[in-house]
Amino acid sequence: MSAFLHRGEWLGKMEEGRADTWDGVFTHLEMLEAQAHEAGRRQEERQQQEEKLASLKERVEELRMQRDQLRAKVDLQQKKQSGKEGIVSDAAEPSAGAVLEWKIRSIKGMLQIFYLTGISGKLTKRGVCFSISTAYEGTYLDSYYLDLLTKPAVRIHRHSVPIFIPLEQISKRYLQTDIRRFLSVLSDHLNAYAGRKYQADQLQEHFSDQLEGSLQRNSLCNLLVFNYKMPSEDKTFPFSARLIYGDLCCSLPTEVIVSCTVKPHESLEETAAAHSELFRHTALHKVFCTFRSAEEKVDGAP
Repeated sequence: MSAFLHRGEWLGKMEEGRADTWDGVFTHLEMLEAQAHEAGRRQEERQQQEEKLASLKERVEELRMQRDQLRAKVDLQQKKQSGKEGIVSDAAEPSAGAVLEWKIRSIKGMLQIFYLTGISGKLTKRGVCFSISTAYEGTYLDSYYLDLLTKPAVRIHRHSVPIFIPLEQISKRYLQTDIRRFLSVLSDHLNAYAGRKYQADQLQEHFSDQLEGSLQRNSLCNLLVFNYKMPSEDKTFPFSARLIYGDLCCSLPTEVIVSCTVKPHESLEETAAAHSELFRHTALHKVFCTFRSAEEKVDGAP
């Protein structure tokens, strides 16, 4: 009788063990299903973002074409107007009121053009106030204002342009002779700065785990210095990068120096050279997206 009881207890424990095993299997399956669902959701979000970005790029190209057409029309109109004024000036010098009226007409024409390029404006009692919006790859960033006085001469009254943007240099070159060129060049500087800053911010925000220490940058974001780590053959190697943006109207570097901070090896030198090319032709945060994708493929390899 005692042996029978011992055998029954043993069978009972086996059944309990089987139940625990099945519970563990079901829990693991639920976890895998949750991970698959999350991966599918992320994939769908990435696809939606890519489709939205492609649509925005197409819209930008359309707006650029419209802008170029409008610029051509205004150029033609201004040439016609200049021809008429040239005929009048042979007979008599234009009055100050006529010159001011011509300036206002020119400014109105520019407002119509620049509206499609991120520059908008409105006439004020003493001149015109422009707003320059910046964007990078479909992402709208900061806006800056510029308040101009048109009499007795065109000059800057107030503005919110950062101090490190060469506004004085640009205004000396274009403001009195070609205000449209002045706004275009200033917009190029602001958009390039915004693009460089955006890339650096994205790197710090989303890829800090791949950086060694902090990203160093100056106010204009035309000099970036950082260290990062890359896995290779079951080891992690540290690299140092120095990005110089010699063209202040460009959001990609003109000079890149990448080196491995440990004892150099031929394969590591080749990797550093490949990274240099990526940094020259690809947005900074997208380069690190490429690094992360390559790392995930290696980790997931059988």
